[in-house]
Amino acid sequence: MLRRLVYILVAMVFVGLTQACTSEEQPMVEEDLMTEDGETSEGDVAGGEMPSVDESTDLEEFNREAQQWGENVDGVKTRIDTEEKKLALTFDACGGPYGNGYDQELISFLEEEQIPATLFINQRWIVEYHELFLELAENPLFQIENHGTEHVPLSVNGGTAWGIEATQSPEEVEEEVLGNHNRVLELTGREMSLFRSGTAFYDEVAVELVNALGYEVVNFNILGDAGATYTAKQVESALLGSENGSIALLHMNQPESGTAAGVKAAVPKLREQGYQFVRLDGEKLE
Repeated sequence: MLRRLVYILVAMVFVGLTQACTSEEQPMVEEDLMTEDGETSEGDVAGGEMPSVDESTDLEEFNREAQQWGENVDGVKTRIDTEEKKLALTFDACGGPYGNGYDQELISFLEEEQIPATLFINQRWIVEYHELFLELAENPLFQIENHGTEHVPLSVNGGTAWGIEATQSPEEVEEEVLGNHNRVLELTGREMSLFRSGTAFYDEVAVELVNALGYEVVNFNILGDAGATYTAKQVESALLGSENGSIALLHMNQPESGTAAGVKAAVPKLREQGYQFVRLDGEKLE
């Protein structure tokens, strides 16, 4: 019943042209996502070390009242810690009845221009695009990361963001993270280390719990397409506002949006400005 209510609320958000997934990527990638023997390489995760997701975390420790709620609560990473002209393009694939598309034009452009990107993919999208997901996961340009199981905000106490109900307990936070984690591990044989929730909202206790599970929580400092509601010109303008170490949030699940055209317009200009497009793995985040 709760899940049906969530879907209804999501529909209301999209019909109202608000953001569905938020409050709402030059050089070749140096290392492939998977070695020839099927093992994950050390370069696959932020910081360069393979996380070990701990499913035995004591959830009782996180059963307390949270004090913060939003996109930028304590513990959320929003940029790369660098003075270099690095820019990370990150693309959410949200899934669900109003976010289950695939922006082929966008992904084809990234491939043609050899632009690495980090893809935060929700389990609902993986179910819909099983074979395509496997192709993306095998593409060394792309880093696959965790966008949750049901695409909901993360809280240990409950709440809402953009009309979508959040998790209501540490147990539900763990399920939202590990459900998709284990599904991707089953399909690809590799673990993920970065998490972004549906709507990009959290409380600080939920972020602590995600960290305890072996993940960093990653949001953004460039709102690239506002839940795939921006026009192409607005997307271009947002990306041209990047600075050293920026992380841009965009979407790859809304092919009718202005995202692809905006990215295609901005990339040549960003290259002229000297920006290097990077994946997030191996980068120190802050």
